[in-house]
Amino acid sequence: MELNILFINDVHGYLAPHPELFYDDTGEVIETVGGYARIAGLVQAIRNENPNTLLFDGGDTLHGTKPLVDTQGEVIVPILNALKPDAMVGHWDFGYGPQRLQTLSEQLMFPILGCNVFKEDGTNFLQPTMMFEKEGVKIGVIGICAMIVDKVMPEKMAKGLKFTSGVDEMPGYIKNLKAEGADAIVLLSHNGFPQDIALLKQVEGVDICLSAHTHNRIYKPIEINGARVVQCGCHGAFMGKFTITFENNKIKSCDYELLKIDSSLPKSAEVEHLVNNALKPYQELRTVVLGNTQEILHRYNTINSTMDNFLLKAIAHATKTDIAFSNGWRYGAPIPAGAITEIDLYNIAPMDPPISTVELTGAEIKEMLEENMERTFCKDPFGQMGGYIKRVLGLQINMRIENPNGHRIQEIYYKGLHIDLEKMYKVSFVTTQGVAKKYGKNRTEHNQKAVAAMKAFLKEHSNFRPDNIESFRLV
Repeated sequence: MELNILFINDVHGYLAPHPELFYDDTGEVIETVGGYARIAGLVQAIRNENPNTLLFDGGDTLHGTKPLVDTQGEVIVPILNALKPDAMVGHWDFGYGPQRLQTLSEQLMFPILGCNVFKEDGTNFLQPTMMFEKEGVKIGVIGICAMIVDKVMPEKMAKGLKFTSGVDEMPGYIKNLKAEGADAIVLLSHNGFPQDIALLKQVEGVDICLSAHTHNRIYKPIEINGARVVQCGCHGAFMGKFTITFENNKIKSCDYELLKIDSSLPKSAEVEHLVNNALKPYQELRTVVLGNTQEILHRYNTINSTMDNFLLKAIAHATKTDIAFSNGWRYGAPIPAGAITEIDLYNIAPMDPPISTVELTGAEIKEMLEENMERTFCKDPFGQMGGYIKRVLGLQINMRIENPNGHRIQEIYYKGLHIDLEKMYKVSFVTTQGVAKKYGKNRTEHNQKAVAAMKAFLKEHSNFRPDNIESFRLV
């Protein structure tokens, strides 16, 4: 029996084809890829060729662009139901709160799994596992949601819930599924690639790991302790395809392709219609030009980000501050060199958070940045708690990634001089992921939000070029 396992992850609400970052011998280049109509067209073609096909979604699905945020995820429900995944897991999918996720789950025609998400009474909030059968072969699937939801994400996302790494829960579920006759075990996880590698080194019995969260483009499965680990980038630019041959209910061969979702693929007319309807109210936002960028704006680099340089300049401009911070978000499709539209601004910050200011000592700035570096580069993968490194404007930080926790920063410069650890600095930021509540004093939320600040900044700086000076330097 031949089984196809298809996989998408971290689409982040990008319903239609969008600009995506690639690389060639000249450096960074942009291609237009993705879109649920082409994903659905490809899935249907594979299903038509082989009915023994399963499709899984790695999460970060119900949140990430303005249409999804405006409707708290509801606009994508008909599209997902037409695509017919077999199961998904979540992270930003908790962004509207657990009760809203439960409501959306009831509208979806497939389950959201999570063996590591618990209510206050210790019971499971989500279905932990599923069993599928194709021509007598049983496939057991275990879901893990992002363990960081109750640790570093906005408080409302995990209200009344506890999230674990899944390490302690996995062996029992593997044993149960095998007792029920599972011939293969699939782990569907949103913990992140480093975390999944660490888990698989401790847990026996997984055959396929469908990893998400860290946006890795893995072209060939990485084998860890008998498990084949893959991840498919982000924003729906790719789909993974396993072709697995079973003989006597055992895996005989396993091939894998990472498929680019480009214009060569067929479209699903049904899904294209649903996508067009979902995007119709946003047509003007997608076409009206507010300014231009002379370079590609993106946030795909771990340390510095041209996209967040633009965001932070707008925040600093609005608050008349020299120093600004934002979270190291991974999601947000690149903006090619050329026109910037209003929908591009919402893709940078789909929640459109308010701008705030706070007063921090130099010592607090250093402590905050060291804490963020540990959450990004911790030698224990389960200590890696966020996206990329915090984005900073107005400071230059010389750092050594390989140093131990608390000792990575070598120097911090402000206006060409070392910052004074005892001096107070007024800084601007967006969200508590930019500056956590435990830091600073005189915290003030301004009446202007991020998108309005970016629009106002473009009125005065309509032809934007990112800074050549990088905030973080590896030394």
